[in-house]
Amino acid sequence: MGKQSRRKFNAEFKSKVVIEALNERSTIEELAKKHMLYPNQINLQMKEFLEKASAAFE
Repeated sequence: MGKQSRRKFNAEFKSKVVIEALNERSTIEELAKKHMLYPNQINLQMKEFLEKASAAFE
């Protein structure tokens, strides 16, 4: 049995998921199932997104 490598997500994918979560049309759990992620991953991505959002307006 070979070692499985970790999946890496690009910024475009992460921002897409976070924007979907912020729209609140689906729950975090539903989004996690849809994108095959853990809910905690989405919450961490949302936190990072919101912390860095002000940089977009500089």
